[in-house]
Amino acid sequence: MANSLPTEFDVIVMGTGLPESILAAACSRSGQRVLHLDSKSYYGGNWASFSFPGLLSWLKEHRQNSDTGEESPAAWQDMIPETEEAIPLCKKDETIQHAEVFCYASQGMDGNIEELDALQKNPSCVASSTLIKPLNSACLSEETHSSHVTSYEVPTQDTPKNNEEITDRAETSVKEEYCGYNTYKHTVSDGTKDEIKPALEDNSVPPKRKRITYSQIVKEGRRFNIDLSSKLLYSQGLLIDLLIKSNVSRYAEFKNVTRILAFREGKVEQVPCSRADVFNSKELSMVEKRMLMKFLTFCLDYEQHPEEYQAFTQCSFSEYLKTKKLTPSLQHFILHSIAMTSESSCTTVDGLKATKNFLQCLGRFGNTPFLFPLYGQGEIPQCFCRMCAVFGGIYCLRHKVQCLVVDRESGRCKAIIDHLGQRINAKYFIVEDSYLSEETCSSVQYKQISRAVLITDQSVLKTDSDQQISILTVPPVEPGAHAVRITELCSSTMTCMKDTYLVHLTCSSSKTAREDLESVVKKLFTPYSETEVDQEELPKPELLWALYFNMRDSSGVSRSSYSGLPSNVYVCTGPDCGLGSEHAVKQAETLFHEIFPSEEFCPPPPNPEDIFFDSDEKPAEPLGTNNIIMAKLESSEGSKNLESSGKQFQN
Repeated sequence: MANSLPTEFDVIVMGTGLPESILAAACSRSGQRVLHLDSKSYYGGNWASFSFPGLLSWLKEHRQNSDTGEESPAAWQDMIPETEEAIPLCKKDETIQHAEVFCYASQGMDGNIEELDALQKNPSCVASSTLIKPLNSACLSEETHSSHVTSYEVPTQDTPKNNEEITDRAETSVKEEYCGYNTYKHTVSDGTKDEIKPALEDNSVPPKRKRITYSQIVKEGRRFNIDLSSKLLYSQGLLIDLLIKSNVSRYAEFKNVTRILAFREGKVEQVPCSRADVFNSKELSMVEKRMLMKFLTFCLDYEQHPEEYQAFTQCSFSEYLKTKKLTPSLQHFILHSIAMTSESSCTTVDGLKATKNFLQCLGRFGNTPFLFPLYGQGEIPQCFCRMCAVFGGIYCLRHKVQCLVVDRESGRCKAIIDHLGQRINAKYFIVEDSYLSEETCSSVQYKQISRAVLITDQSVLKTDSDQQISILTVPPVEPGAHAVRITELCSSTMTCMKDTYLVHLTCSSSKTAREDLESVVKKLFTPYSETEVDQEELPKPELLWALYFNMRDSSGVSRSSYSGLPSNVYVCTGPDCGLGSEHAVKQAETLFHEIFPSEEFCPPPPNPEDIFFDSDEKPAEPLGTNNIIMAKLESSEGSKNLESSGKQFQN
């Protein structure tokens, strides 16, 4: 297909992250000829979601990428005439650093024997960093890494077979399973001990935890959809409004976040959000309930009462809350679980604005302000890519771009040259910042995001229902440190296997991800224990598997920081540290209006009944499979109707 690509386009987009995908959809919707490329084998970039084997392949790819040296000068240099010059693009992705994997669950014996041998024999930790050379890398099995990711295309890679002598699988020994700065060890017992024999029903016997082994996780790996970037959607946010307006919401399904949690005095508690939650709460006294309702009512229209907060505009929000005669528990709930701000850096006005935004999002699609897309956040960029393709956009994955071609006289970019040596011309170019070379980004100062992904066997706050979607903020212990945001997903979100939970931890980086987040993990979870323990004796959920990594945050970088870019080349940034995706939507809309100031941004799709064909003498027939536009697009009336759109957001 690559050899037959057209050579003339209006817009070329490089990268399939959320802002690039929104821009591609908007450009295609406005009638532009769009070519959307990605050097990776999957959609989404750092916004992607992976199955468990796909995530292992992603880790291996980044490890190999960091070990790869600079390539020799490419032949494209001979294709640039004297009247033009080239801006080389980056040859490897350096946005992920310090990746470390920890497997706590026992290996088990019910999976593929050859695969388990390889996983037990070799270290299970991958440490990949562009700054620190890895000490040990995971030798994952050929079968695991050649697996394809659900909804993605993952290239098959040949993995050399292990020539070392395979030890007896039934042997109980100490395995080296961690790496990074040091090699960590933990005991892996005989897999047969993990088998739980059925027992006769006896109400006097307390229930036992269901044992989850690593082989079960591998076997059920395709049931996982693990997000690289942990985000939620505000029900009154820009992304939801865009999904409804453009009717892209029909390509995805959503589930309401069921609980807002707080971590206080070493315990996890549920935060009352709505009026019903407040008055039904058993954690608050009647006086506290009235105080909380009074303050939340004020926050909904705080702009109408400036005398209440003007004297505290220079103070932090936490100091302002102390003046409102709120109890310490209420102050904690409002600051960390409703406004979701930091104690030191958030001003009073910003805190009131965040609280109002939280309250305004309540009740639109459920009892909390947040929605989560089924099958993970990686579905959202793909939804916009689908919209772009419906309106004629062309997509190519695994398609690298070697350079931008710039006209010396005008200073504008004219074309790209891909890895096949094909020159493709366009008027405008949209580039995800990871494609830019080190020379172009020499003046850029990037921030970092610390991320952790955990697989656990129970929820951090057990209730009668095991299908809870929760968000929890753990405040910093030390002054100047960052709060850690935790999102816990159950199996009904289609992101993990049954009887497990997928937990995402996110904070701004001050050190490596493991150094930033490990202390919080230890507070909430306990490592997997080989000894069978009663549920009542082990209050914390058991940690089965963990991944830590740092991700680049380029959201605060201005375009002027990039050197030597032509005026018709526009840069999109990767995920930021925020909970929502507001920054990505704002960026996409801003860049679209810079490129096409007179066009509407992602207008509703046309009503099929209003589409007429000039070549037809009679009116078009009803919807059918022969017409791709009429078959794919629904009535714009539905996109304007919040109630009909809301039916897609499951409670």
